[in-house]
Amino acid sequence: MTNHTEAAPSCCSTSAVDPATLGNGRENLLTRGSDDDLTTCPVMVGTPVSKKAAEAVGLFRDHEGERYYFCCAGCGPAFDSDPATYAAAMA
Repeated sequence: MTNHTEAAPSCCSTSAVDPATLGNGRENLLTRGSDDDLTTCPVMVGTPVSKKAAEAVGLFRDHEGERYYFCCAGCGPAFDSDPATYAAAMA
C-alpha cells in the first residue's frame, strides 16, 4: 500500500489558466482595481488586493482602528488566528 498525499494548495493559488478568475470561477481580487485602490494582503505578503473588490465580498477585517484586506477567503481565518502579527507585518 502506498501512502500518497498531495500538498495542499495555498489559500491564494494564482495558477489559474485565466488570470481574470480563480480556479473555481470566482472573480480574481488579486488584479482588479486602480493603483489608488490597491493594497497588499497581510497574510500572503506582497499579494496585491483591490480594496473595493475585497470589501464588496467581505474579505477584510478591522483591527485596532485599521482595515486589512485579503486576497482570498482563506486569509481571513489565518489573520484571525494572530491579527497582531499580521498587522505588524503591514506596518
